[in-house]
Amino acid sequence: MGHRILAPLGVAALSSCLTLPTLALEARVEGLTGAPEDNVSNYLEGLDATQYSRSRLEGEVRRRTGEALRVYGYYEPDIVLEFVGEKPDSVNVTIDPGPRVKISALDIQVRGEAENDSAFRDVLDAFPLAEGDPLRHAPYDRLRNQLSSLSLERGYFDSIFLERRMEVRPWKQSARLYLILDSGDRYRFGEIDYHGSQIDEARLRQMLPFSPGEPYLAAQLAEYNQRLSQSEWFSSIAIRPRLREEETLALSSSPSHWWEQVERQGSVPSPSVQPTGPVIDATALNSALSLRGRRSLDVPLDVNLVPADRHQFETGIGYATDVGPRLRFSWHRPWLNSAGHSLNHDLFLAAPDQRLTGEYIMPLEDPLRDSYRLQYGFRQRDNEDTQSMEASVELARRWQFDNDWVQSLYLRSTFEDFTQADESAQVFLLYPGISWSRIRTRNPRFPTWGDRQRLAFEYSNRAWGSDANFFRTTLDSQWIRMLGSNTRFVGRIGLGAISTEDFDKIPPSLRFFAGGDRSVRGYSYESLAPRDEEGDLLGGQQLFTTSLEVQRRVTGDWWGAAFVDVGDAFNDWWPSELNTGAGLGVRWISPVGPIRFDIAHPFDDEEKSWRIHFAIGPEF
Repeated sequence: MGHRILAPLGVAALSSCLTLPTLALEARVEGLTGAPEDNVSNYLEGLDATQYSRSRLEGEVRRRTGEALRVYGYYEPDIVLEFVGEKPDSVNVTIDPGPRVKISALDIQVRGEAENDSAFRDVLDAFPLAEGDPLRHAPYDRLRNQLSSLSLERGYFDSIFLERRMEVRPWKQSARLYLILDSGDRYRFGEIDYHGSQIDEARLRQMLPFSPGEPYLAAQLAEYNQRLSQSEWFSSIAIRPRLREEETLALSSSPSHWWEQVERQGSVPSPSVQPTGPVIDATALNSALSLRGRRSLDVPLDVNLVPADRHQFETGIGYATDVGPRLRFSWHRPWLNSAGHSLNHDLFLAAPDQRLTGEYIMPLEDPLRDSYRLQYGFRQRDNEDTQSMEASVELARRWQFDNDWVQSLYLRSTFEDFTQADESAQVFLLYPGISWSRIRTRNPRFPTWGDRQRLAFEYSNRAWGSDANFFRTTLDSQWIRMLGSNTRFVGRIGLGAISTEDFDKIPPSLRFFAGGDRSVRGYSYESLAPRDEEGDLLGGQQLFTTSLEVQRRVTGDWWGAAFVDVGDAFNDWWPSELNTGAGLGVRWISPVGPIRFDIAHPFDDEEKSWRIHFAIGPEF
């Protein structure tokens, strides 16, 4: 019995001994400063003295030190080593670097068609070394890699280095650098073959950022990949330039959701933007080099597509002090037919507000930027002194411009049965409108930079059947900026105005209210507005709110916040007083999005000294 116990214990003890971490030789470097000193330290880091005899250890330290110095042009250093301890655990390295090799001849050229390519000229112009400069290996090696990468990315698949050598003469303290690239001819985009698509080929070709016959550019393949992903028509996308039947320069398959690939900037990147990461697979170089002697300079493309699921469902549960618990259910059909039409439905349920909305999208010539949209919905509200039932239909023409702004021209019809305070009415409104909006963010889950703007104008007149005349305008803007990596600023402003002689016919959905989590904290949801003689809310004809919040990282994903909110809804511009709330909060960047907890003090509410605000979800 005793042996059975001791045997496992012995094995465990032996295993623990075998897994003890090795102790690296500690090196102290003297006689150097700056980058050469750091490089020597890096070369000696992690050296295990127990793996060498004393003489071999000394040789290894000298070898590594010499290698570290040569890349900075020191080829004849005087190195003195002093080991500490019988079994050395540290070494003092005293270095006299000696004379530094300088560049006596420099011949850097690009020949062939790439000689007049601006991308290659920019790389050569940025090369930091010149004749007479101290030798550094890194810029030369980096330039060689840059020229090789550019050749593949820009379609010079026959490129070859005619000269690629570095001649160093330490006894003369001189070096000669030669790097001559012959790019050969530039290849062009060839014909495009689509496989597996359920969308009309003509529609897919409308999204191309290039045309067959144009010079090859890998960045444009990446852009096309991104455009197809943004359409949400496909679950998998693979674009493969066909260099040989058995090998390709391939963009790997991508998921259908474009936000999984790039930071949302509000638009598709310009074709002139070079990708920051590799866009060519591991077989690219061999495939490219095999092309020498090909007669045709055309590169055909194979676009392999897998349709996205026709029905996609999503549910979400949340909580906010404005509306309490909330439930959201969405049904998304990313494609209905070969023209790429799509359909979205969204159900939102909360105690004071229930909404069912739908949107039918008909893409036009530029599917990602131009479309017709038919929107419809039903909404029921029961909050404070507001009760309403609303049904609406809207037909919109939408454009997205190159500067990221989205313009929408729409015609909206609304029927609303409402009671506001002691006013009750059933109204039908038919009114055109136009809006401009833009959203830009970096790191959408918790933006470190971003802004959102929306400006809208709407007009209604009895002449075409509306029950009220009005002109309404709204402006919302919000900014997020960082100072360093631990301080974050969030600013917001909201303006609204409605001009009408029929305010009693204006439904609650078009009147203005302030207060709540996303308005003026310290006050309850939509509790700030003009009131009647009995103190019931009527809603206002004007709105002004503004907020400034400063957030500071406490540790990891935890942030503290301090904020001031000011605003009100009113009838006479400008109000004599504005309501103010201020307080402190905590932010936690959870896996499901930011969670915000605030305690705010309302300076203009005598009945309540503070209010808690809690919400889940991003600012935008």
